[in-house]
Amino acid sequence: MIKNIVLTFVLGLFTINLLAQNSITIKVISDEKEPLPGASIFIKNTTIGSETNLDGLATINNIPDGIQTFVISFIGFETLEKTIEFPTQKPQIVIELHEDEESLEEVVIQSTRSKRSIAEIPTRIEVVGAEELGEKAVMNSVNIAMLLRESTGIQMQQTSANSANQSIRIQGLDGRFTQLLKDGFPLFGGFSSGLSIMQIPPLDLQQVEIIKGSSSTLYGGGAIAGLVNLVSKKPKEERDLSIMFDQTSRNGSTLNAFYSQRFNKFGLTLYGSGNLQKATDVNDDHFTDIPKVRSISFNPSFFYYPNEKEEIRLSLNASVEKRIGGDIDVINDNMSTEHNFFEENKSQRYASQITYNKEISENKSLTLKNSVSYFKRDLILSNFQFKGNQIATFTEGTYNLYKDNSDWVFGGNIITENFEEEKTTNLDRSYNQFTVGGFAQNNWKFSENMTLESGLRTDYNNNYGTFVLPRVSLFIKYNEAVSSRVGGGLGYKLPTIFTEDAELRSYQNVLPINVNNFKAETSIGFNADVNYKTKIFNDNVSMSFNQLVFYTQLKNSLLLEQNGVNYEFANATNALNSYGAETNLKFKYKDFVLFTNYAYNNVELNNTQKALTPKHSVGGVLMYEVHDKWRIGYEAYYKSSQLRNDLTTTPNYWIMGFMVMRTFGKVSLYANFENFTDTKQQNYQSMVMPPHNNPSFTDIWAPTDGFIFNTGILIKL
Repeated sequence: MIKNIVLTFVLGLFTINLLAQNSITIKVISDEKEPLPGASIFIKNTTIGSETNLDGLATINNIPDGIQTFVISFIGFETLEKTIEFPTQKPQIVIELHEDEESLEEVVIQSTRSKRSIAEIPTRIEVVGAEELGEKAVMNSVNIAMLLRESTGIQMQQTSANSANQSIRIQGLDGRFTQLLKDGFPLFGGFSSGLSIMQIPPLDLQQVEIIKGSSSTLYGGGAIAGLVNLVSKKPKEERDLSIMFDQTSRNGSTLNAFYSQRFNKFGLTLYGSGNLQKATDVNDDHFTDIPKVRSISFNPSFFYYPNEKEEIRLSLNASVEKRIGGDIDVINDNMSTEHNFFEENKSQRYASQITYNKEISENKSLTLKNSVSYFKRDLILSNFQFKGNQIATFTEGTYNLYKDNSDWVFGGNIITENFEEEKTTNLDRSYNQFTVGGFAQNNWKFSENMTLESGLRTDYNNNYGTFVLPRVSLFIKYNEAVSSRVGGGLGYKLPTIFTEDAELRSYQNVLPINVNNFKAETSIGFNADVNYKTKIFNDNVSMSFNQLVFYTQLKNSLLLEQNGVNYEFANATNALNSYGAETNLKFKYKDFVLFTNYAYNNVELNNTQKALTPKHSVGGVLMYEVHDKWRIGYEAYYKSSQLRNDLTTTPNYWIMGFMVMRTFGKVSLYANFENFTDTKQQNYQSMVMPPHNNPSFTDIWAPTDGFIFNTGILIKL
């Protein structure tokens, strides 16, 4: 009898305990609704937990009754705690993790042609992620100029008062020394670089990769100062549809739309953009400070996935633009003898890109690429015309071999560039370039905390011969808080007439380059940096610090010199030297992030500081962000005095801005107060020199458009 009672009691306790055990399935996804395989899930203060599978799913069993706190974590994302009371009526829940801005270790960089993450490569790379790109799209939905301008050590130099064209300068070097890429393709070189920055909108970009310093080993001529790679979004299984409308106080309207989705073996992305800008005379001198613009862009991409190891991508890019600046009367169709000056730019840009990727095995892959681009531009002034078209091609094959401690990249490419000038003058500045090259690069992790990256490229050009370009970089991880990178390499740039100085003169009376007695520009570059990250104030504030120093020597620098009524190019006798430092400091406390930076650029030729290049630049951005709710930011930037081309000195100046964005589910409303201190060059000097019907324009060293307020709506469906 007693034995039966004890047995019944034990069975009862077992049954009660069994009934008190619960199960739940948790799916972990990213901001972009993608499953995160390998995410860790466990109940706080217990050993109960699991990891997610390839679909981002994990089932947790034997969960006791009561309130339980789940800790969900994944590398590169912010750790999340979720409280659930058991028993629960929800057998499955979805947890969304947000990218951790302090941890970019798992970001894979395309620009290095390696599959290793940013934390494992010796090349110093700055990445602008999707979150920050969204912020910059709000501040300027038309083009990427603002995105680049706010990066440390990058200067956006306006080259025309009438077209508002801008050139990108890295570490003080002219724009022609920066290689601008779209998904690894050089689509914006030669003649087509003239308006490129103003014609690339940011809404369809997934991330932007910036490498400062010589990158010619992997990308050939033109990457002396560095490169900027614009990485487009790819389709995912969940549909992405975004529509954005923006209106500015300077009579500018922009409509952008982006769509992407993957359907089993097929994928599609579509991007369209239209911009209308009225001509605006900000400083009341009867000349435009913002030109009249009409532009349309359409960029579809088609993806085919034959199997899990292969991908074929075909991208098409098309943009048509007309912009006109100058005398307001001319633009308003009131031309007269006194009012007849204008500058009109008509451009057409078309390109195709096809990429084939194949994972041969776990440690081998093959990539084949080809692009064909066509660019036509008509530059029309009241007394002069410069018209031409350029056809450029890029063909490349790369083979990657991956091992635990070492990986290789072998490749070769062929680049052609054919520019033909229409017969509007007695000058013929047409040219043909053909370059074939081969390269190899190795990443070798020869100890637990040290990785060496070395590469060699050899190029042959039909006009300028052979170039041998070695490059080496070393990454050292001293401990979890401190690391450093040091590297350098050689570079070259094939000379063309398309320089900032020639653009300033609208190519009028600019003589062609005689390849028989001209040398290519060549360089040697070096940079080193140190990184430090820690937590302070009882671990409540995270801090990261980066200090960079750099040096570039440029030989045979291209100079445009006046010879009577003409301008002709010549190789500089002495070397141009660019050296300096960049400092970046970041603090994060809860929902607040503070970025501060300082850049020192000293660019000298013949012991004279390069014109229109500030030696000192300071910047700061304070952001308050509650994910999917608020984004509020304040920014301030300082530029020191500069030398004009006549060797006079400009004043220094500050620019400040403020933006606020509020998200309500799938709808975001925003307002941006750009340059609300109304800093502009007209505050310091006149921009136009008489006579009115044949004016000349001063050097541009400060903003010309002043305070601009823009507001808009972003809808994600």
